[in-house]
Amino acid sequence: MKIVLTGSLGNISKPLAEMLVKEGHQITLISTDPNKQARIQAIGAQPAIGSIQDLSFLIKTFTGADVVYCMNPLDFATRDLDAWDSNMDNYIQAIRETGVKRVIVLSGWISHLLTSIQPEKKFEALKEVSVTLVRPGPFYTNFYHLKDMIRHQGMIVSNYGGEDLIAFVAPEDIAAAITGEINTPAAAGLKVLYVASEELTCTQAAQIIGEAIGIPHLPWIALPGEQVKQTLEATGISPEVAGLLVEMQENMHNGKAQQDYYLNRPILGKRKLRDFAREYATWYHQN
Repeated sequence: MKIVLTGSLGNISKPLAEMLVKEGHQITLISTDPNKQARIQAIGAQPAIGSIQDLSFLIKTFTGADVVYCMNPLDFATRDLDAWDSNMDNYIQAIRETGVKRVIVLSGWISHLLTSIQPEKKFEALKEVSVTLVRPGPFYTNFYHLKDMIRHQGMIVSNYGGEDLIAFVAPEDIAAAITGEINTPAAAGLKVLYVASEELTCTQAAQIIGEAIGIPHLPWIALPGEQVKQTLEATGISPEVAGLLVEMQENMHNGKAQQDYYLNRPILGKRKLRDFAREYATWYHQN
């Protein structure tokens, strides 16, 4: 099949491209960075250099594709969430104009619960298209962003934590789940696919990471949302994105995220947090 992937050589898109190339699919990988062309070609994919904000580029790139994989990376500096979310509108228009019949959308564990933006609802308009909304839980790789907090404060803080049960996920397991979904026949309409690697409380996750880096009793503390928002803004995140992140986290703390997840509970992926923690510890002590 001819498959177009967004996400450049990111944590999901790179292993996804490698898996699909290995299976014999013809892969086009979108990137904004022309310097990545050689690396994209090295894994057996065709680079398409351009921006998902450029509708004419998307239409050109999607033309002739059997499947497209759409993601919309969050710009932590943006002050206009509507403008950022409009990238999904570009996807939908390009899909319509090119007649693509199979779409995989990287969504999130709590995307359907958001009030500030509603990215999944946009795809309801594609009545004649098979759309899979992939909802992974929080990524293991998010711990990379917590290095300074752990090092300087000796703890993890967010507006979820403690005994909140979270469906953590390895990006490689997301790539594997998407590969399996692409190879599964599907009818027109919307489908939800949750992806998780390990279900742990925040306390359990912090202990695994802490033991790996030499802080065996690393705590993960839940703080009020407004306090977390102020902390995020102090790190340079825009107030608008900080508010969105707090809304996401609140839905993991109040149990709403877990409700639909348990109704559509997936088979857990292969990569466990302890596997990641060993790599994280090496990186943590080198940076």
